[in-house]
Amino acid sequence: MKTLDKYLREVRIAKAKGFVRQGDVVVDVGCADGIMFDRWKGLIEYGYGIDPILEKGQETPGYALYSGSFPEGLPQVKCNVITMLAVLEHIPPEEQAKLPQACHQMLEPGGRVVVTVPSAKVDSILRLLDTLRLVDGMSMDEHYGFDPTHTLRIFMQPLFRLVHRRRFQLGLNNLFVFEKV
Repeated sequence: MKTLDKYLREVRIAKAKGFVRQGDVVVDVGCADGIMFDRWKGLIEYGYGIDPILEKGQETPGYALYSGSFPEGLPQVKCNVITMLAVLEHIPPEEQAKLPQACHQMLEPGGRVVVTVPSAKVDSILRLLDTLRLVDGMSMDEHYGFDPTHTLRIFMQPLFRLVHRRRFQLGLNNLFVFEKV
C-alpha cells in the first residue's frame, strides 16, 4: 500500500471507531491485514476479520482473520458491530442483496453495521491517482458503478434502521451506521 492508501484507511478506521463501544465483539468484512483490530486493541473484546484476498488465516490473542467471503467464510459468531469500510462497492449487486439478512443473524440485539462508501466522483479521482502512482488503485474495477445512496436501500427496514449518516473527506466519502431492529 502506498502512503495515501494508508492515510485513507486510517481515516475510515477513525470514523468507524466512534460507533464501537468498549468490549464490543467486531466483525470486519474486508479486513485486509487486520490493522483495524490492532488500532482498536484495548477497546474491543475480540475481532473476526474476513477478506477474499487474504492469502491465509491468522489468529492472535485479540482477533482472528479468515480468507474467504462474508458470511460463509466465517465461523458462526455473534457480534456487536459489523464493519464494511470501503468494501460494499466491491461486492456484486446480487451478493449485496444477501447482506442484510446475514448481518442481522450475526448481530446481537442493538448491534450496528458501520459502512463507508466512496462518492461516485471518487472513481475518476482514483484512476488519476493510480496513473500518477500515488495510490495502488486496489480493486477499482470492482466498483460496479456503486451509488452511495444504494447503501440505504440495502440496509433499511425492516431489519435495520439508520442511526447516523454523514459525508467526510471533502464529501468524497460517506459513513452510514445502521442499528439492528
